Parts: sequence; C-alpha cells; structure tokens
Amino acid sequence: MRVALAQVNPTVGDIDGNLVLALEAAREAAQAGADLVVLPELVISGYPPEDLLAKPHFVERAMAAVQTFAAECACPALVGTPWGEESALYNAAVHCRRGAVQGVYRKRLLPNYSVFDEKRYFAPGNANMLLDIGGSGVGVTICEDVWQPEPVARLASIGAKVIVNLSASPFYAGKGVARERMLVRRALEFGVWVVYCNLVGGQDELVFDGRSVVIAPDGTVVSRAKSFEEDLLVVDLEVGAPAQVQRVEPRVEHEPEMYAALLAGLRDYIRKNGFTDVVLGLSGGIDSAFVATLAADALGPERVHGVMMPSRYSSEGSVADARALAGALGIDVVELSIEPTFAAALDTLAPVFGDRPPDVTEENLQARVRGMLLMALSNKFGWLVLATGNKSELSVGYSTLYGDMVGGFAPIKDVFKTRVYELARWRNARSPAIPESTLVKPPSAELRPGQTDQDTLPPYDVLDAILVEYVELDRSVDEIVAMGHDRVVVERVAAMVDGAEYKRRQGPVGIKVTPKAFGKDRRMPITNRFRG
Repeated sequence: MRVALAQVNPTVGDIDGNLVLALEAAREAAQAGADLVVLPELVISGYPPEDLLAKPHFVERAMAAVQTFAAECACPALVGTPWGEESALYNAAVHCRRGAVQGVYRKRLLPNYSVFDEKRYFAPGNANMLLDIGGSGVGVTICEDVWQPEPVARLASIGAKVIVNLSASPFYAGKGVARERMLVRRALEFGVWVVYCNLVGGQDELVFDGRSVVIAPDGTVVSRAKSFEEDLLVVDLEVGAPAQVQRVEPRVEHEPEMYAALLAGLRDYIRKNGFTDVVLGLSGGIDSAFVATLAADALGPERVHGVMMPSRYSSEGSVADARALAGALGIDVVELSIEPTFAAALDTLAPVFGDRPPDVTEENLQARVRGMLLMALSNKFGWLVLATGNKSELSVGYSTLYGDMVGGFAPIKDVFKTRVYELARWRNARSPAIPESTLVKPPSAELRPGQTDQDTLPPYDVLDAILVEYVELDRSVDEIVAMGHDRVVVERVAAMVDGAEYKRRQGPVGIKVTPKAFGKDRRMPITNRFRG
C-alpha cells in the first residue's frame, strides 16, 4: 500500500482555511498514487482549539467542513476533527472514501497533563477502528493512544498489521528523538508498521515540530519527514516483506533544533495574528541582540525595527554594540533618548517622594518609560512589540512589570540565560551578527551606575542549575541542597521564584521549548503561602 502523510500547518479556528489545506494535501496524495492520505489530529479545527470547543456552532462548522472534505477529497483519507454526537464531544479521526464519511474513530486516551486539557472538552472513545487497505488490517489511533501500549495491543490482537496515528505532539528540546524511540518500541512490541503523522507550526506558545515517520515492524525507520516544515511524505509499505528505507530526512538536535523551534514559533505567531513587522528595544545586551537576530532570520530584516533608548546610565559600549548589531543584521534602527521623559517623571514625583533616597523605584521608572515608547510605536505603526526577557530573569522576577516585560510576544521566555549565550554563539558561527563584546561583557540592566546582574542574582550558571531543579523538576529546597548547592542561595532563589508569580501571570506569551514552561505547563497560585 502507498500511504501519504500530510504534515500541514493549520491555524486554530480557521476552519475554511484548514479545509483548503486538507483538500490540497489529498489532491497531492492522489497525484502521488496514494491509497490513503493521513492528516494530523484536529487538523480541521487546529490544535489546541481550547474553549472554542464550548461553542456548539464551532463544532457544527468543523463537522460540516469534514462532510465537504469527504465529498471533495481526491484520495481515501483519515482526517482529524472535533466530532459531536449524542451530547458528547470526541477528538476524532474520520475515514473518508468515495465521497462520503465511512466511519469515525474516537480517541481513547485523553491526556490531561502538561499543556493538555483534553478531559475538559472530550469524552473518551471505547471502540476500535480497523480498515482494510490492500488486504491488510490498518488500525487507527490518535496521538496519546500510541504513547501507551494498550490501544496498540488491542488493534494488533484483532488483526492490525499497520498502526496509523494522527498526532498533534508539541515540541520541547529533545522530544523528537524521545518520541521516535517510543514509536520504534511500539513497532517492535507488537510486530506492526507504525505510520505517524504529526502537526507542524506554531500556535501561541506551542510549536509542533512535524517529523512524521514510518517505522517497520523490525524497528527500521523507513521514512521521516522534515522538521518544523510542511511536508508530504509518501511511503510504500509491503506488509510481510523486508523493510525498504525510503526518504529519511536528517534528525535535528541541540542548538539547530531549538533555534528552528524559536523561528517557527515566532514566524507563525506573527503571520497567524495578522502582523507584518515587529519592534523591540536594543540595549546592547545579549537578550535583545539574540531576539533581534532571531526576528531578522524569521521575518526578514526589513520587517524588524530596533529602538535604542539610552539613559544617563547607558554605557558607550552598549550603545556601540546595539548599533553594530543593527548594522550586521541590516535592520531598521532609531534612537529615542529616554532622558527627557525620565527627568520629567522624576520632577513630577519629587513633591511626593520628598527626600527619600533613590532605589529600585527610579530603576523601574526607566524601564517603564522604555516600555511606553515601544507601545507608542506599536500603536502608531501596527508593529508587534517583542519582549526580550529570558527564563532565568522571569523565574526570579528580575524584570520590570509594565517595563521590559511590555510586549505582545516573548520569543525567549522559555530559554534560560546560559542557553541564550549558547544559541547566540551557534548562530554567530553561521554568520556573524551579535558583537563579540556583547557576548563577553557582564550582563547589566544599566539602570544605575556600575550595575551588573550579579549584584542581585547568583552567577547564571549557578542560578540556571537551581532553576532547572526547582521550576522544571519541582524538587524541594532540601533536595536541591542535597545535590551540592548552597542552602542560602537555594532558599533565596526559591523565594524569588515564588514571589514573582504575579509578574509572570501578567507577561506576554512566549514559545515553549523546555519540558516545563511558565504558563499552561506550570500553574501556580499567586496567593500562596507554601514555601520551598
């Protein structure tokens, strides 16, 4: 049998547009002589549709689109969609053939962890779907159904020789390799072909990496689609015959993998939300330099606008670094001194502040003036403001609410500071963009004379190691201290993380690239007296 895996990039809520994508994929599959085209999980609605599923008319329109797809598709197909019946809603795979819906498979296992909320919306299915294609039994599953052995075991026990899986599996660093190993394990456990079709593209904070794959019963990876790109993977399967390796795209790992994910997430957030250009502050520091580089790579330099906003505390080196970066990238740059506005604000507040000495208040005021200017440019020109904060800073609250946290999207929100440096050096090795002086100087917010980040924070290599344990792995202070970290430092970091929840809740969304990102992954109460 010849199977086509349509690794497409739908948009949540764009039912008509997603229908066009699905029909075009079926047309290409038919031209390639496919016996079956497989589309991803919930491709008609986009994934995840979240509370759109609470709107009956949304579900009705999705189901009507499936009927249109069935009537017009040029190739037998399995297409993912919400499917309502008898007061229940299902995450479904619909089998379309000969101009009509032939059957509906309802997802059995509903994930309700990490970013997944499927039990909030869907009822679990309890029936198998076994198709006969070319005389071979083809069992149908959806995403989570293949992550656990039981649904595959059921299908194998009733004659399935091929397991097809419609998936919308979000990315985090290293997941592509781990997921493929799991699929190989399923093929070996039950002696079946595994045909896995994954979504691709960005949706708010999620990125879907594609990497659809076909695996033979002996564990051979017969074919693999591209990473982070739309692709139509056409594969010939001969049940009972030795596996023949066909098109296998290379694995993408480490820095290239994470950079590709950030590019895809940023590009799709801009495109799917109707923006064309972005604007960000250029401080001469590593975070703004990396985000500017990422944006130029994702969108083209002509669509990136940098704003230098020096104050009385900005060093000549930082200003020079910002100019050098803009020149290397070829992006538009403008300089707006914040000094007049900052001075006016100080004069306005002076009668109230009296003789109180300067403190963090004046530092934050500078950041908020910068945020105000960026938002003014956004309003005037329709540019999306990119926030440049990283995961280390956001974890401990080393950021100014309504200041440097201003923005519509935060591309490196889930990237630790040490990882930003690694990615920046990797990107520079491809073509120099970020000045070497930016990479080697001590990080500083430059909000007071001689300030560096390490005045307030532990060194970033120490901080990030603690944050991985406390934020991502949920270890206690005692457990982290037992790993060899200084108790005073760990307790201080934990207190900073706990105390900054209110800030993070008000910040922009950003791209998830780790197993546990702030937001849907980690939902902590703001009013919370539990410590450690």
